[in-house]
Amino acid sequence: MSTQGNTAVHAVGPRGRMRGRDPEEEHRASTPLELLFDLTFVVAVSQAATQLHHALTEGHLGAGLVGYTSVFFAIWWAWMNFTWFASAYDTDDVPYRLLTLVQMAGVLVLAAGIPQAFGDGDFSVVVVGYVLMRMAMITQWLRAAAAHPQGRPGALRYAAGITVVQVGWIARLWTSGTWAPVTFLLLVVAELAVPAWAEYRGYRTGWHPDHIAERYGLFTLIVLGEVILASLTAVESAVSARGLSTSVLLIALGGLLLVFALWWMYFSGAQAALTSLRTALTWGYGHFAVFAALAALGAGLEAAIDSAEDHAHLSPQAAGLAVALPVVLFLVLLAALHRVAGIGAVSSGPLVTVGALVVLALGFSTPVWGLGGAVLGMGLAAAATLTVNLRVLHRHTVATG
Repeated sequence: MSTQGNTAVHAVGPRGRMRGRDPEEEHRASTPLELLFDLTFVVAVSQAATQLHHALTEGHLGAGLVGYTSVFFAIWWAWMNFTWFASAYDTDDVPYRLLTLVQMAGVLVLAAGIPQAFGDGDFSVVVVGYVLMRMAMITQWLRAAAAHPQGRPGALRYAAGITVVQVGWIARLWTSGTWAPVTFLLLVVAELAVPAWAEYRGYRTGWHPDHIAERYGLFTLIVLGEVILASLTAVESAVSARGLSTSVLLIALGGLLLVFALWWMYFSGAQAALTSLRTALTWGYGHFAVFAALAALGAGLEAAIDSAEDHAHLSPQAAGLAVALPVVLFLVLLAALHRVAGIGAVSSGPLVTVGALVVLALGFSTPVWGLGGAVLGMGLAAAATLTVNLRVLHRHTVATG
């Protein structure tokens, strides 16, 4: 991607010129503001996972998945857009910080509306929070267009595209019946199309590949932290009510193994080489399901503990699948993304497929192994999948090195 004329920008006064950051800048790391921004998204991810957990335990699987997917798209897309913009145009001046504050306020409003969206299907508060974040993003792109002539056409296309789609989200609040899901899908497609349209031909936004890869890794850690917290909360509740049962202990051990194995898989190998727009967009878009699967794993582990303690309208097999399916989705998608980026220990499709099938089979096998035994087996299967892939990667490295 062409990046001529871009230089690292570090504001020294109340307002800097948004001329763009150098995508080849050395030692580019996440800023304290970006880390604070991520923490507000922790709240939204936690709310979405909590509501999914409630839907699972109450036996409302279909409605729960629809609500979860819908609100998680809003969370992920707003985070992703801020992250890529910041990689290219972070001036860290006063207007930039204040507009980021507006986006942080927007995600908190969105988080506050998640229970209402799950319970009543009312997305009005979620839309208000989402549009608030996106309006701040429009303002950032207009600043970039005014200060960076080389990137002005793309910045203006971003601002125009985002504006049109936000009008659509607001208008959708008055739809009902079959038009509600249809318009939602159309607007999702429109949101996803804006970057491809804005980057089409001409100057491409000068995002920093290493910075983007680091930002995605940090958000993965945040979501894994949510899984650990959700599992711990469920275990504490079960122990307080009835003491530590064998089933709860096995689920806790299996959950910990899963978190550790999935973390190791994600961070195995070199950092993602996002050297082209196609690779970068595939990496960025593919993480929607990666993040959503990890957060859903936390909800599944909570539901499994509730089911083991007879506190859920959920059969043991359904509870086992609530844990297995997010793990399977994570394994398959991460293998695909690692293969696209040319990194990682889980880019071997056949090996990962076998591991995913074993995990899925264990989800169905709860009548045989019990819920605790099945979840522990999933943890061991994920660990075995990682181990085999690491050995294959090592042999390949030795053979080609």
